[in-house]
Amino acid sequence: MNSRIKELDFLKCIFIILMIIFHLVYIGDSYPYAKQVVYTFHMSAFLIISGYLNNINKETKAVGRSLLWIFIPYVIMEAGYVVMSAVLPVREKVDELSAGVLLYKALIAPMGPYWYLHTLILCNASYFLIYKVTDKWKGIIRFIILGIFLYILSELRLLTFANAIYFLAGVAIQQSGLPIIRVFQPSFLSVVPLVILCCFPENLNRGTLAGVAITYLVISLLLATYTYLPEKVKRLSLYIGSNTLVILLFSPVFTILSKAYLPLFAFDATGICFMIVSVIFVICGCFGMTYVLDRLHISPYFLGKKRMLPPYPPAD
Repeated sequence: MNSRIKELDFLKCIFIILMIIFHLVYIGDSYPYAKQVVYTFHMSAFLIISGYLNNINKETKAVGRSLLWIFIPYVIMEAGYVVMSAVLPVREKVDELSAGVLLYKALIAPMGPYWYLHTLILCNASYFLIYKVTDKWKGIIRFIILGIFLYILSELRLLTFANAIYFLAGVAIQQSGLPIIRVFQPSFLSVVPLVILCCFPENLNRGTLAGVAITYLVISLLLATYTYLPEKVKRLSLYIGSNTLVILLFSPVFTILSKAYLPLFAFDATGICFMIVSVIFVICGCFGMTYVLDRLHISPYFLGKKRMLPPYPPAD
């Protein structure tokens, strides 16, 4: 799992862009049905990929370190998001700010896009812990115990079991030894059942079988598309896809700032121009902030890395 899988970086690029688009309040309000469709599959697919790429065959210290350097930036940004929600006129409002509220949001019920990191930490830690304790047991038994443990966490309201199922799906693919690209067969024909499923609002729920099917079909369709992309587009998408963590961490800052220039796009009733400019603004802003942290040598204390943003890859 050390070498990058280009197709997965491409998928991550598409899903992180969709996350940005529908975190723009104006776009989400203008296209509520499209938002509902995207919310059915984009983070679900991220969790499948995360479960598949998770490497538990490491020393406890190494696993603990990797979890720590997800937890630290998560707590910092979640705390900042909660404070921001208390002082700014935003939709996801915190009425009363206190240490108790900060702890509750960080440890139990995160706000904004940071729920994904909270779920990822719990799923990764559970996966490693269960498989470490049951080292001598058969694979299927260990997998079932992991599922039960994550279900218990969901009953304690620490995560949503529907999200954990997608992580478990990624683990199952990894444990099977099958390449993930073989499991998600690329096909343009996926668009037919995908459109049919998305025509019915009751299917737009990641916690249903229809939601699972939609997630599978979207991944299949995107993988088929990847083959035909120009090399420059592939290179850009792979760079974005390999740096989704910093986009996830910093994007709320720039989606909020994007509201400032929304009136400039009053000429476009569709909101498409605003959306395109904002996606570019958010991604460039996130990379710019990461670059500044790298230059100020803050990155080792924020994400445990000397450099968070790698150089843009040259053309082959």
